[in-house]
Amino acid sequence: MSWILGPLVLLLVWLMKIAASPHSLRIAAILDDPMECSRGERLSITLAKNRINRAPERAGKAKVEVDIFELLRDSEYETAETMCQILPKGVVGVLGPSSSPASSSIISNICGEKEVPHFKVAPEEFLKLQFQRFTTLNLHPSNTDISVAVAGILNFFNCTTACLICAKAECLLNLEKLLRQFLISKETLSIRMLDESWDPTPLLKEIRDDKTATIIVHANASMSHTILKKVGTGDAHSIEYTYIFKFNSQISPEFSLQQLDSLMDDRVNIMGFSIFNQSHPFFQQFAESLNQSWLENCDHIPFTGPALSSALLFDAVYAVVSAVQELNRSQEIGVKPLSCGSAQIWQHGTSLMNYLRMVELEGLTGHIEFNSKGQRSNYALKILQYTRNGFRQIGHWHVTKGLSMDNQIFSTNMSESLFNTTLLVTTILENPYLMLKGNHQDLEGNDRYEGFCVDMLKELADILRFNYKIHLVGDGVYGVPEANGTWTGMVGELIARKADLAVAGLTITAEREKVIDFSKPFMTLGISILYRVHLGRKPGYFSFLDPFSPGVWLFMLLAYLAVSCVLFLVARLTPYEWYSPHPCSQGRCNLLVNQYSLGNSLWFPVGGFMQQGSTIAPRALSTRCVSGVWWAFTLIIISSYTANLAAFLTVQRMDVPIESVDDLADQTAIEYGTIHGGSSMTFFQNSRYQTYQRMWNYMYSKQPSVFVKSTEEGIARVLNSNYAFLLESTMNEYYRQRNCNLTQVGGLLDTKGYGIGMPVGSVFRDEFDLAILQLQETNRLEILKRKWWEGGQCPKEEDHRAKGLGMENIGGIFVVLICGLIVAIFMAVLEFLWSLRHSEHSEVSFSCQEMASELRSIILCRDSFHPRQRRGAILRTRPIIQEDRRARTAITTTLSNGKLCGGGDPDQLAQRLAQEAALVARGCTHIRVCPECRRFQGLRVRPGPDSLVQSDESLEWEKVTNSSEPE
Repeated sequence: MSWILGPLVLLLVWLMKIAASPHSLRIAAILDDPMECSRGERLSITLAKNRINRAPERAGKAKVEVDIFELLRDSEYETAETMCQILPKGVVGVLGPSSSPASSSIISNICGEKEVPHFKVAPEEFLKLQFQRFTTLNLHPSNTDISVAVAGILNFFNCTTACLICAKAECLLNLEKLLRQFLISKETLSIRMLDESWDPTPLLKEIRDDKTATIIVHANASMSHTILKKVGTGDAHSIEYTYIFKFNSQISPEFSLQQLDSLMDDRVNIMGFSIFNQSHPFFQQFAESLNQSWLENCDHIPFTGPALSSALLFDAVYAVVSAVQELNRSQEIGVKPLSCGSAQIWQHGTSLMNYLRMVELEGLTGHIEFNSKGQRSNYALKILQYTRNGFRQIGHWHVTKGLSMDNQIFSTNMSESLFNTTLLVTTILENPYLMLKGNHQDLEGNDRYEGFCVDMLKELADILRFNYKIHLVGDGVYGVPEANGTWTGMVGELIARKADLAVAGLTITAEREKVIDFSKPFMTLGISILYRVHLGRKPGYFSFLDPFSPGVWLFMLLAYLAVSCVLFLVARLTPYEWYSPHPCSQGRCNLLVNQYSLGNSLWFPVGGFMQQGSTIAPRALSTRCVSGVWWAFTLIIISSYTANLAAFLTVQRMDVPIESVDDLADQTAIEYGTIHGGSSMTFFQNSRYQTYQRMWNYMYSKQPSVFVKSTEEGIARVLNSNYAFLLESTMNEYYRQRNCNLTQVGGLLDTKGYGIGMPVGSVFRDEFDLAILQLQETNRLEILKRKWWEGGQCPKEEDHRAKGLGMENIGGIFVVLICGLIVAIFMAVLEFLWSLRHSEHSEVSFSCQEMASELRSIILCRDSFHPRQRRGAILRTRPIIQEDRRARTAITTTLSNGKLCGGGDPDQLAQRLAQEAALVARGCTHIRVCPECRRFQGLRVRPGPDSLVQSDESLEWEKVTNSSEPE
């Protein structure tokens, strides 16, 4: 019996070894992929199984078997029943599902209890537990890694605002790291959820209205393709978007790039992540097989490329097989049936899990490696960008190394993206920025226009190597918001994607910056006031009187009269102005003279005022004080007059009723306004400064309207009416140089700049910024400005050159001179006639003879000297009557202004002197006579009518007095 039992035992042991040997390696896959238009998960598992079994190194080894179980819906109950069917089969691992998070959680729990490895190929779901089971491995990149990668791209492109489109609500939990970064940085991230209809059109319209340029799409490949369709059909073409897709699967050779070309436009920047390893030797065959299967089972829908889940399942099969092979080298493993109803576990499960965590291989999804938590590690995500030639890799994001962009792509000349691109430029006719040529009817296209902006566009096109087409804005305005939220003018065309650039005098404002993008300013300016020149009268013949007002001249005349009167009064009061005219008779002469007669008192201030002086010199301290004060007064007056005289003679004075914006706001006689729909109007409308608010209220309520449609209309209104135009300083300068009747009032009201307008999120913004900076550094913009601004007929306001004075400037002084001469001649004639009236007949005839003789001398140009004729030589001696004798005897005591000094009996000559002096001094009030003086100033003997000859004493007196004239 023993010999029979021995072979039976050996046979039983051999059978047990055969049963335990890995002649078949069984793997279970739970798929939720539909049969029609599937993701290709079944095919990918089959391809992996067949490729492994056919490998030469697998000869003689256990065959790989994969049992596929269908999961009709994401149900925990159904998934548990499926797992109970799988465990008795004795599997070394369970794969899937790819899009059923609840089922995946049940599978992980059951596999964890039985210590059977479970490979997940779906994104992480929100787990109730903090960590997943030890037996669970996830080939899908973690949500944290995806969030960090997206944040890295946003930071690289300096995106401060973005919109997240979620296909499912779980994406908020999946991208928690990204959301936290936006909260910390206080940047703007709006979130849009797709509704049950899965139609992204409403979301794209909302995003367009919000003017958000960067869109993050967290969806599968099918939904991503749908969104691209909507973008391509123009539903979202109002803004130049940057789309960042969670995973870009549209990279297979069979993907219709022609379809994408017909849908996409170069201005839509499409970027995405890809984990596919196209350099894998089986990737091409893998993609072709899935494409062929798609065409056979789903020919009514275009193939969108291999799904990520199918490639992950392919790599999962390879990872399990590789780990089993490594484990078999150290120990022989066997599988055994397990049951959901028992607590029995697979004894090799823990060892296999440890080996799985040590697996390193290159799969269809790149490098495969796991960390201690069962998450994928040490892998990279490719960053792809759509171009005309398809997708290109512009960088990659590595789990440990972070973001790395291709330096060659981003360091090359940025104008490559604009090379041979034709841009549509909207603009407006505005001198000197854009003007029609004189022969524009004979020209076509861009050749019809000229101006500063045209030249600047040529410079930019030379730098960036692009083409452009100029067209005028339809409504002829720059752009203002309407009540319904839409914009007019050039800004409206940029928003509506009717133009790529707006090149004009377009002011950069905060309100416009919200709806469009601006380049760096190419010109700096501010709001100014333009007004017409109000000229006063031109310099005339009497402009020399203009330095002083009529009131000043009147007060100067009153001051002159007052000084003359005070001088006369002071000179009469002070004893130091009474002096003896003959110092030689000191002590013996009782005759005192005061030089400040009424005439001299009037003449002395005139000499001082004219800075000519006079022979009259003050003697007393009081008169000197009056003279000094008058001279100081005349010094200031003459200096002030001289300082202002040149300006009043040469400058045509401008009479401006307003000098600043405050003067303009405080009056209503002068109307003022600005261009309707321009940045200046927006400035006053949004200003919080009290003066500008008051001006806006006036302009807004004024009827008829003070707003104009163009700058030319505003200029015409300034010239033809009492109107002040508020416009940019550059335009103010341009028109002032071409119309001398215009002037700028005050300074600038603000500071701003002109920029090139572009749609929000324009990919060309940085390129134009660099080009404008280059033009500024090379001084090209300044040269262009001088070309189009200078050349006007009006000189610059600061250019005042010295000009010669003509008769129209100083002719008045000649008029004064001629009038003075005529008055002098007239006065001389009056004096002559006055003297004749008070002279006797013989003197009249004698004076007429002298005048006739003098006129003959003047006409015949004779010498200006002749023998002196004395009328006293023919005078007759007047008999002295008894009253004259009494007057003579009383003259020593009864002179009007004093007494005769001295004592004793005067001699005969002294008595004669006293007698004659008394006759002359009876009506005089400014002399005192001394009978002993031998010299007397201005004393003449007036002969009587009955006296024909002079006495000897008279002749002696005449001789004495004529022999010595007063000093």
